[in-house]
Amino acid sequence: MAFHSPQRIAQLAVEAGTRKATLPLGSMLILGFLAGAFISLGYLLDIRVVADLPEEWGTFGTFLGAAVFPVGLILIIIAGGELLTGNMMAVSIACLSRQVTIRQLLINWFWITISNFIGALFVAYCFGHVAGLIEAGPYLTKTVAIAQAKLGEDFWESLFSAIGCNWLVGLAVWLAYGAEDIGGKILAILFPIMGFVAIGFQHVVANMFVIPAAIFAGHFSWADYISNFIPVFIGNAIGGSMFVAMAYWIAYLGYTTPAASSENKLHQMKNRKIRR
Repeated sequence: MAFHSPQRIAQLAVEAGTRKATLPLGSMLILGFLAGAFISLGYLLDIRVVADLPEEWGTFGTFLGAAVFPVGLILIIIAGGELLTGNMMAVSIACLSRQVTIRQLLINWFWITISNFIGALFVAYCFGHVAGLIEAGPYLTKTVAIAQAKLGEDFWESLFSAIGCNWLVGLAVWLAYGAEDIGGKILAILFPIMGFVAIGFQHVVANMFVIPAAIFAGHFSWADYISNFIPVFIGNAIGGSMFVAMAYWIAYLGYTTPAASSENKLHQMKNRKIRR
């Protein structure tokens, strides 16, 4: 499987972040809706797989759920979608590289947040509530238990949990940029996402599905959801923009090294040959 060096991934991340920030609003909204729905479908799959497993299986059940959850990000990266947590990394490194303004970054995050939320609500209400896929039996019990665990954390617990989450999610997207084929991208996504789910970190878009799903079933309130959304959003933003985007921008783009410069020149020469 062909892959790029970390220095080249940094350049690809800047290019991706620039494209994301300059998308037409209509494209942002459609792709954001799809991304919110895809992440929610991955979470729905997780719940349907693990909810009825025997208690004796212990944390192996958690592992099984974590193993199927990544289907959401796989769909986003390969089929197309705009995910807030991924954009917190990609658009941030483009902004640090002065390819995107802070205003463009904030506009992108705003509209992707709104559209991800709509996509997640669609899956939670239509498939979880109307279709009844998590409205009864062990599936409802599992959904409520997950939502309760997330809402039970205080502000700082949620914030730091969210930092860990988007450190891993940002790295999953970063590694996917480094792969040149579909198989490589799937493997790049699989393990970091499996890790954050198995650990139990908080993901702002995943929470847009599971907490409203519990609310639609008659548990908790929208005020509870907002109290969770704020620290998780902040923590995800820190994890993606600082622990991935800023760290690698400083390492590979903030200081131009001879190796990185030579690699970029080689890449430009290859592009010229392809054009000819």
